[in-house]
Amino acid sequence: QVQFVESGGGLVQPGGSLRLSCAASGSIAITALMAWYRQAAGKQRELVASISRGGTSTYADSVKGRFTISRDNGKNTMSLQMNSLKPEDTAVYYCNARGPFTTQPSYSWGQGTQVTVSA
Repeated sequence: QVQFVESGGGLVQPGGSLRLSCAASGSIAITALMAWYRQAAGKQRELVASISRGGTSTYADSVKGRFTISRDNGKNTMSLQMNSLKPEDTAVYYCNARGPFTTQPSYSWGQGTQVTVSA
């Protein structure tokens, strides 16, 4: 059974930075991409960033150039460095894994970590 634990969220002013961390336990498919998702209040959960086992990353247009995803395959951990944060980045952030040809998550959700960007 794969489980994810997210941490690092908090309250930050617009223009500030946060670094989110994710620890995964269990056996994740070797072809899976690790991914960050977020869900703002009243909105659907959306894919924010993904990274392959080899380190190839992709980003949603809304965060491109501001967020950086990274992973440590040996430790089964992943991070999301978020810079130049905007109020519209406010959401609960979740980590998961997904197959290479889908945006849908492969496993159950963790508890997420709240990010609030506000003056």
